[in-house]
Amino acid sequence: MLSRKFPFLFLDRDGVINRRLPGQYVQSIEEFKFLPGVLDALPRLSKKTDKIIIVTNQQGVGKELMTYEQMEQVHVYMQQQIEKKGGRVDAIFSCTELASDTNNCRKPSPAMGIYAKKKFPNINFSKSLMVGDSASDIQFGQALGMKTVLMQGKEEEADMLRTINPDFTLQEFSRILDLL
Repeated sequence: MLSRKFPFLFLDRDGVINRRLPGQYVQSIEEFKFLPGVLDALPRLSKKTDKIIIVTNQQGVGKELMTYEQMEQVHVYMQQQIEKKGGRVDAIFSCTELASDTNNCRKPSPAMGIYAKKKFPNINFSKSLMVGDSASDIQFGQALGMKTVLMQGKEEEADMLRTINPDFTLQEFSRILDLL
């Protein structure tokens, strides 16, 4: 195995891989739209990493705005499109619990990272990169000792995002390649 700076790549979904719908939830394949550059960058990222793991809060399921099956259909579609372009996603961890649930697995809780480590014991969080567009994504990565990348664009969190100190800030998904 090649020595890599960040062999483990964790990605948020909405706002990083696909267009997020502010105040709403991506509930169907028709609503799922890849962000520019993502499908072109993922094959190259796949070659530069050992694992690509998506960690995504999906409380729309917990709110009963969509079913677990609808969320899974979106994930299957996303993975199929990524694979058609020569990329890969090794696992998707979704937290469908409500933010108001006690001890929920939603980011910034490190729970989904711990689940990933159970599935892939060779994950080393200190050699992992977490890419997200929200404060909770960055806090998730920081809680596990990862380096963090903030994808700019979530204007409603602008004040909070100034206080979380990500390791890197990017505007384009493809720029992640420069960090690996």
